[in-house]
Amino acid sequence: MSQYFLPTLKETPSEAQIVSHRLMLRAGLIRQTSAGIYAWLPLGLRVLRNIERIVREEQDRSGAQEVLMPTIQSADLWRESGRYDAYGPEMLRIKDRHDREMLFGPTNEEMITVLFRDGVKSYRDLPKNLYHIQWKFRDEVRPRFGVMRGREFLMKDNYSFDIDKAGAIHSYNKMFVTYLRTFARMGLKAIPMRADTGPIGGDLSHEFIVLAETGESEVFCHKGLVDKDILSRTIDYGADLQPIVQEWTSLYAATDEMHDKAAFDAIPESERLSARGIEVGHIFYFGTKYSKPMKAIVAGPGGEEITVEMGSYGIGVSRLVGGIIEASHDAAGIVWPESVAPFKVAIVNLKPDDGAVSGACGKLYDALQAKGVEVLHDDRDMRAGGKFADMDLIGIPWQVIVGPKGVAAGKVEVKNRKTGAREELPAEEVVSRLA
Repeated sequence: MSQYFLPTLKETPSEAQIVSHRLMLRAGLIRQTSAGIYAWLPLGLRVLRNIERIVREEQDRSGAQEVLMPTIQSADLWRESGRYDAYGPEMLRIKDRHDREMLFGPTNEEMITVLFRDGVKSYRDLPKNLYHIQWKFRDEVRPRFGVMRGREFLMKDNYSFDIDKAGAIHSYNKMFVTYLRTFARMGLKAIPMRADTGPIGGDLSHEFIVLAETGESEVFCHKGLVDKDILSRTIDYGADLQPIVQEWTSLYAATDEMHDKAAFDAIPESERLSARGIEVGHIFYFGTKYSKPMKAIVAGPGGEEITVEMGSYGIGVSRLVGGIIEASHDAAGIVWPESVAPFKVAIVNLKPDDGAVSGACGKLYDALQAKGVEVLHDDRDMRAGGKFADMDLIGIPWQVIVGPKGVAAGKVEVKNRKTGAREELPAEEVVSRLA
């Protein structure tokens, strides 16, 4: 840690209005470079990459295939769909040196439709589901709340192509279940709620909402959804997933735009939940909204022309860093779930100038790394109180505290960041316990 680029702050920056923004700045995860645009520092980038890894693993598990599309798109693509003039000032429009109209992509429906149109000609090649994880730009009029409402953000977006509506709904259901698994793996209770389709279009849409007191919107749902579990189930993505989706959609859950007060009030009061929430994912089925104007057509079984049915599915990868903090923090700082934490273990060296203590820390460090455990060694020459405060601030799940008395007795102290529980263990047991 004495060599690590980790510029923590003792004071809360005045521009930070919500918990996640304050803690991301104080813990040295990000720094603002201009309005709504952030540089990711080493600690924050590790978290971002862990979230990206989980998203990618679950997309691959569902059968989606990864591509990578450019950030800069031609305005002509968007004119084909009719969205170029309709999208509004959030789109950053630019011109290259040859005076060609370009834009920094806020989303990729047009580009993926053209890639599909040029590459798939027969119904035999369907269904297809293509995703990428790429930076987007939306020129928010008032960027705020750090990475929760920034202008530049990392997003996973994917797009399904099917021969008919039934196939498209099956693809939608696949992503519905995939999203439930993705967020659960990150330690989040993300509830799917009926949502407005907005500028994406279509007539079927769900937002995945993480309940948090500092959430930007009001949401309404049945309390039973909070306790539902998806990770304990084995998912067969080739089967009919409608029964699982039905379990999650039969109980009332809606964003404020789609809220039906009468239907909500019909639920027994003890089972109603009105709360604040953060959107971390959004899925849409929109049929032929893009494939029809852009002529994404395949040959059917009899040679007839069929316009493919489409859906799109987004996860705010960088936004999730803030969302997880909003849902998991305390007065001392961040409390990372292990699956996304920048390091699993922090070794707190209480006396770096003591050869025996530093030797014990080095031995632990090497042994944990050999077992594949990501570990940060706090070898800085500073008071113990400052080290403990920093460790709680950056939120690493396990702290191994090594001092002269413990080393003399052959023991170290292990602290769980989430519960605060402390335990003295023989040094040789620590590795097996945490690996």
